[in-house]
Order: sequence, then structure tokens, then C-alpha cells
Amino acid sequence: MTRLLRAEWTKLRTVRGWMAGLVLAALLIVGFGALFAAAGHSSCSRGPVEVPCPVPPLGPDGLAVEDRFYFVHQPLDGDGTITARVASMSGQIRLPDATPGVRNVVSGLVPWAKAGVMIKESTEPGSPYAAVLLTGAHGVRMQYDYTEDLAGAGPSGAPRWLRLTRAGETITGEESPDGARWTRVGTARLPGLPARVRVGLFAASPGDIRVTPNTLGGSAASSRFAEATALMDGVSVRGAATGGAWSRDDVGAEVNPDGSVHHPGGLVRNGEEFAVTGTGDIAPNTTQSTIERSLIGSLVALIVVIVVAVLFVSTEYRRGLIHTTLLAGPRRGRVPVAKAAVVGGVTFVLGLAATAVTPALARRIGRGNGVYTLPVSTFTELRVVVGVAALLAVAAVFALALGTLFRRGSMAVVTAIVTLVVPYALAIASIVPDEAARWLLRLTPAAGFAIQQSLPEYAHVTGLYAPAAGYFPLPPWAGFAVLCAYAALALGLAAYRIERRDA
Repeated sequence: MTRLLRAEWTKLRTVRGWMAGLVLAALLIVGFGALFAAAGHSSCSRGPVEVPCPVPPLGPDGLAVEDRFYFVHQPLDGDGTITARVASMSGQIRLPDATPGVRNVVSGLVPWAKAGVMIKESTEPGSPYAAVLLTGAHGVRMQYDYTEDLAGAGPSGAPRWLRLTRAGETITGEESPDGARWTRVGTARLPGLPARVRVGLFAASPGDIRVTPNTLGGSAASSRFAEATALMDGVSVRGAATGGAWSRDDVGAEVNPDGSVHHPGGLVRNGEEFAVTGTGDIAPNTTQSTIERSLIGSLVALIVVIVVAVLFVSTEYRRGLIHTTLLAGPRRGRVPVAKAAVVGGVTFVLGLAATAVTPALARRIGRGNGVYTLPVSTFTELRVVVGVAALLAVAAVFALALGTLFRRGSMAVVTAIVTLVVPYALAIASIVPDEAARWLLRLTPAAGFAIQQSLPEYAHVTGLYAPAAGYFPLPPWAGFAVLCAYAALALGLAAYRIERRDA
């Protein structure tokens, strides 16, 4: 087998067109990544003025978050408790103007509008927190540190009593129908929580997300401004440093050029009754550019890899050299395996060199244009970088196996592209309905593209969780396993055929 591998490597490196093609594939990944980063520009509207979009804050785990809400709070030193009753929740949503220049605002709450009680390290956006809250349509929840969401077991609507208790770094959330019989919603541990924190009432409302069909058959999402107002009473705060005046903060508020707050929240207090109004969300940020977008060139590179891998075997059939190759090896079924190992290995090495440098290059270029790329964990970035290189390598093996089976380069190239590239292109371009796109990415070799997904779906964040938005129906490694299974099957059939039928 070692002799076969050496012979196949010699063939690959001595044919300049094949090596040049694989090097070109790697350069395409870097080139397209830099090109798309250079072409992107970002700005945000503040009334009639366009200003650079703010950089999202980072949460306790280093991931980008949204942390925008209205907070009525007091200091709390050490352990303590806050209790309040959410008597009612209401809201309003801005729809497209029916009459130009006339605001079209209707009453309503979005499903993940939220209000309740919170303990937060500070009013700095991105700081650790825990909250127990009532939502617009998902009942009572306990949420903490942006990514964690626990459901309560009580009735879904107001009025509802809520309570948070701090004991060191542990926060316990409870709910009650009457303020007497309490049920635990959940417990959160906030490592490193300082002795002095902020405790109080809050309200927030993410935008009204509408997913609608587009003209091509897929779907598109749009967001409209929404706000929520919670009427809260029965407020009780116990603990050191509490009991004084209430402070008010529009946490994470965006500021207009004239210094005013863009879509401000507010508080109206009537004795012991607090009417808190807020906009925004407290959740993971899923709206910025992602690491996989910097690797968009891998799709073009994949086509080049397919062509080279097919030519690596079909050229021998076309020129009659396959007989010489088979005579050199006593076990002919090993020939396609050796070819696959060589072309797959070289593709992986060159692809990894490209995928390793492209995200950092694209991030640097993007920052200069005001485009922010969401940070991911080291493990996720490693999985995307190595996974895309592995995707190219396995696709090369798949294409080579098809070339061995068909023995005709054009037929093998077309089959590889139709089964691997076309389903993915249809899915991400939102040309077919979302459910059809999901099935394409479950059943075809294109499922392997799932290896590049960097953002998970969050149950408490409304959005377009479809292939067109970068979300795959299979987990990353499961999708990659589907592609590997197709490649292994094709290679096995190729080895069987060459062992049984070739002279």
C-alpha cells in the first residue's frame, strides 16, 4: 500500500494542472473571503442620519449578546431577595405606514416580550445577570447569562408573583399565583458575582419578527419595532444597601447624534405601582456576520476540487493508462483507495491552510468597514476551520469515486455537482420552500455543509431558522457524517468494480 500511495502522489504532483487546480481552490477561499469582507459596509439609521453601528457587547462567556432593556434598580450588598407582582403586560408594535409619514402603531405584545425582576452585576451591557420574568406568550421563565432559559410550570398570563433570591453566587427564581404558595422555576450560578450588585424591575421587547414567503419559494424575515409595558406592584426588596431611592437606566440604549436616546424606555410610578416600559432584548446576538460567511469561497473552491479529483482518475481511463496502474498492484481494489487518500490528503492540507487564515483576514478587513463578525468559542472556530477543509477533502474522495465508477470525466463531474453543490445552492438561495431545503440538506451529500454552522438555534430568540439564514436541519457532525457515508459508499463500489471487472 505504501508503494501505491507513493506512486499516486508522484502522479498528482507531476501533473502541473492538477496541483495548480488544488492550489487555485485554496486561493479562491482566501480571495473570495477578502473580497466579500471588502465589499461589506455597515451603518445604522438614527432618524435622518446614518452612523456606524455599535459593536455588540460580550457576555460572560465571551460571546456577543444583546443587552437592551429598561432597568429600575437599587444596590444590593451580599445576599438578598426581591419580590414583585406583574399585574399586567401590554405593548405596541409599529407596522408599515399605511399613509406615508403617518406612524402606524397597533397594540400588541411579541411572544418574547418580557418583564420581571432581575439581579445583575452592573448596568454595563454584557454583565452577568439572572432574571425571573413573565413573557408575552411563553409564560414565566428564568433566564440568565443570555443563553440560558428555563420554563416555569404555572399559568402563562398575568397577574403573577415573581421572586429572586441571592445566596452567594447562586440565584434562585420562583413564581406564585398569590404571593403565598411559591414554586421554584430554576437556579443559576453566576461565578465571580461581586458582593455589590444591582437588583430591580425591568422590561424589554425584541422586535416583531415576521417570516413571510418570498417570490422564489423560500422565505424571508423582517423585524418591526416593538415595546412592552409591565404594570408591577407588591415590590419588596430585602438585603443590605437596599431600601433607598430607585435608580433608572436605559441599559444598552443607542444614542442619536443629538444625544437623545433612540427608542427610550421609561418609568411611571404611582405610589407603590410601577409601570415600566422597555424595548430591546436580553439574549444572544444572532444578527451580525458569522465566521462561515468569510469562507463563502469554499463553494467555488469545491467545484475546482471536484474537477481535479475526477480528472485524477478519468484521465487514466481515457488514455488507457489504468491497465498499467492495475498491473503494478496485486490487489487492484486498493488503487482507488490509494488515489482517494492522496487527493483527499492534499486537498485537506491546502484547504486547511486557506481556511486557517481567511477568517482572521476577513475580520480585519470587515472591522475597517464597520462590519462586525460574531465571536465564537475556540472549539467552534476550530471545528469550522478544520471542518470546511475536511468537507473539501471528502468531496474530493466522493468525486474521485464517481470518476472511477463512470470512467467518464464529464458525467462524474456533473453528478458530483448535482448531488453536492446544487442542493446546497438551492437551499441557501431560498429558491425552494424551507422544508424542502431542509430535506435536501438531510438526504443529499450537501448535508456535509452543516459542519460550518457556527450559531445554534435558541428557543428564546425568534428568527428565521432556515438554511437561507445559515441554519441546518442536522447537527454539524451529523451532517458531515452523511457526506462521509456517501463518499465511503461510492469509494467502496469503485473498489469493488475495479477489483471485479477491470482487466
